[in-house]
Amino acid sequence: MPSPTFPPTTTSYASGASERPLLGDTIGANLARTAARFPDREALVDVPSGRRWTYAGFAAAVDAAARGLLALGVERGERVGIWAPNRPEWVLVQYATAAIGAILVNVNPAYRRHELEYVLAQAGVRTLVSARGHRGADYRAMVEATRGSLPGLRDVVYLDDPSWAALLAGGAGVPAARLAERAAGLSCDDPVNIQYTSGTTGFPKGATLSHHSILNNGYSVGELLGYTEHDRVCLPVPFYHCFGMVMGNLAATSHGACVVIPAPSFDPAATLRAVAAERVTSLYGVPTMFIAELGLPDFASYDLSTLRTGIMAGSPCPVEVMKRVVGEMHMAEVAICYGMTETSPVSVQTRVDDDLERRTATVGRVLPHVEVKVVDPVTGVTLPRGEAGELCTRGYSVMLGYWDQPDKTAEVIDAARWMHTGDLAVMREDGYTAIVGRIKDMIIRGGENIYPREIEEFLHTHPKVADVQVVGVPDDRYGEEVLACVIPRDPADAPTREEIAEFCRDRLAHYKVPRYVRAVDAFPMTVSGKVRKVEMRTWAARELGLEPPSA
Repeated sequence: MPSPTFPPTTTSYASGASERPLLGDTIGANLARTAARFPDREALVDVPSGRRWTYAGFAAAVDAAARGLLALGVERGERVGIWAPNRPEWVLVQYATAAIGAILVNVNPAYRRHELEYVLAQAGVRTLVSARGHRGADYRAMVEATRGSLPGLRDVVYLDDPSWAALLAGGAGVPAARLAERAAGLSCDDPVNIQYTSGTTGFPKGATLSHHSILNNGYSVGELLGYTEHDRVCLPVPFYHCFGMVMGNLAATSHGACVVIPAPSFDPAATLRAVAAERVTSLYGVPTMFIAELGLPDFASYDLSTLRTGIMAGSPCPVEVMKRVVGEMHMAEVAICYGMTETSPVSVQTRVDDDLERRTATVGRVLPHVEVKVVDPVTGVTLPRGEAGELCTRGYSVMLGYWDQPDKTAEVIDAARWMHTGDLAVMREDGYTAIVGRIKDMIIRGGENIYPREIEEFLHTHPKVADVQVVGVPDDRYGEEVLACVIPRDPADAPTREEIAEFCRDRLAHYKVPRYVRAVDAFPMTVSGKVRKVEMRTWAARELGLEPPSA
């Protein structure tokens, strides 16, 4: 009997059909399988220190750290914090905690004392692995200052310190059978990671993710990039965030590929040096990272010929930047990914053979085994394709919930387990999704809905504009007006408001033309590369002397 056929859907719903089943492994079991297949291939390279691990060596180093944590008495389900920039020990702790069923709590390297104290207390961290400091911040001093108010924090291990050596030495006395026994009792559905969202107001919430969610998400991303054991993946993006530890580390190790660490934190020159020296095939970054790399005075001197793919995510990619990434960085198969921490993170992704238009006008189509839909934010009804509404996603990738905050969880995950992203999106007839803004970022000027992305994309073609972000600012007459914050190509020759208005004339509707233009050196960013538009609006209203609309 022939298979039934169905007419194409006209609603903004898509599901990722796949002949490949989901992985049922824990992260530890998956790493063991990879190490058995590719024991002699490189798994991890730290360019700054020159240290290298084959898969056999990496698996042994993970086991040593895992046994060290067992020697400290870390139990299944206990929270272990990691506070450090990108370095090999971060990766070892990521896999070691998974191996013993502990829950890794990612601590933002930019945090200061009150933020650190909040996260350690909210997650109930028992053991903290910390760098001694980073970028002038004294981590040790901040940790010690918080210990009096955190009675649950029993052990602190510092990297580049005798306490790290002591952790490994203590583990040497733990029989391998004890680690194997712990691993055998774990479930892929167990929570394995808490990542704190970069909230723009109030304290962040801890998205709780399982082995199943992040391992499968990393694996799917790697599959769509065509990863094999021959790939070498350069990660200048933070391990603290899903971009580094899931889309990077787990995508690589689930395929036998090699992770290359170019520097503890983003450095455009160090990144390109690592690509050239390590013959990297895949490079990750947010658009501002690629802009910085392309803007290096000696950019043309780096041999980037081994690159074929990579990921650009975090914020929309301007067309002109994508053209240069594909043409000058040899990344013909670069992918755009969209997601959020709460969805492990990727929900939609472009494919390696997508054209320039799909890579710049959309964020791709649904991942295998995931569902997405676009709904009316008020009624919740799925909209026809082509109409803007809130993007929702459902499937294995949706978080277990916010740690110890069921009320906050219920605000974003509905009764049918749909995660409401808060992003405004349009699903096209071809199934590709375009993000047109945040529901909170949409500008409403005199009753007209304005999507900042459209204006930003247009202003990127102005010869004096290196980068631009558009936000709404208060206006008594129209409710909101449009402000363009511009990073000029030449700081001494920033475009004026009159120049921008003339550039927009006859090409943008009058209500979309920026009323205000301000030149800035940089945008306020989250660690994951998203622009903090709420912070920009607050700054702009103060800078421009504007008050909220009259009551």
